[in-house]
Amino acid sequence: MFIASSYFLSLIPLLGLALFGWLMSLKNNNVTIVDSLWAQFFLLATISNFLLTTVQHERAILIFILVSAWSIRLSIYLHFRNHKKPEDLRYQAIRARNEPNFRMKSLYLVFIFQAVLAWIISLPLHVSINSTNNLNLFDHIGVGLWIIGMLFQTIGDAQLAKFKSDPANKGSVLSTGLWRYTRHPNYFGESCIWLGYGLIAVGAGAWWTMLTPIFMTYLLVKVTGAKLLESDIANRRPDYKKYVLSTASFFPWFPKG
Repeated sequence: MFIASSYFLSLIPLLGLALFGWLMSLKNNNVTIVDSLWAQFFLLATISNFLLTTVQHERAILIFILVSAWSIRLSIYLHFRNHKKPEDLRYQAIRARNEPNFRMKSLYLVFIFQAVLAWIISLPLHVSINSTNNLNLFDHIGVGLWIIGMLFQTIGDAQLAKFKSDPANKGSVLSTGLWRYTRHPNYFGESCIWLGYGLIAVGAGAWWTMLTPIFMTYLLVKVTGAKLLESDIANRRPDYKKYVLSTASFFPWFPKG
């Protein structure tokens, strides 16, 4: 059941977290901190909706556990990956396009924008938390897809971190492990996780909320994820063009040749 009041109320703490992240970014003049906050927006939305429900049914507990595990792991990983690093190239480009006064503009261009986007995408989580339907086949399939996604994302991130930790690999391309079967195992895993959340929402009786996981997958493939990353990576890693020819772009498949 979709309860609008608690859904709209859940936006308030997300905006508060966005404001906190913006204030932190001013200290180092680096907005990359928003990447670590992205998953936390969903956890905060989940906690808010969970606390606002009168009775927490089994699906609400399931969503709380899944979102907590995903959010905490991803936030910690991104924090340590970006800690004491220069501002991400994506945000450097946004900064260059919006000077002067990007420090002030970043509040709404980066932080509030991502908070509102996360709030919209969190709709399947909200309806699942407020559902009184018993768990069913859609929930089981959704959890299975979530597990696959977590494995791809966690293992892919670990393999990439290990590869980058070796100075000998600077400028090279990781093409082993999961990265042998897809150029973006972490993004593919993220897509599976969100499609899993969507199927759980279908089990709750809200099939229409599948639009947000589909939209999330579109962003990962065509906008903020794979396409944006690959827009200039070949300039920084000459071997990447060869890697593109032999390795599946998003959905895992056996390498060519």
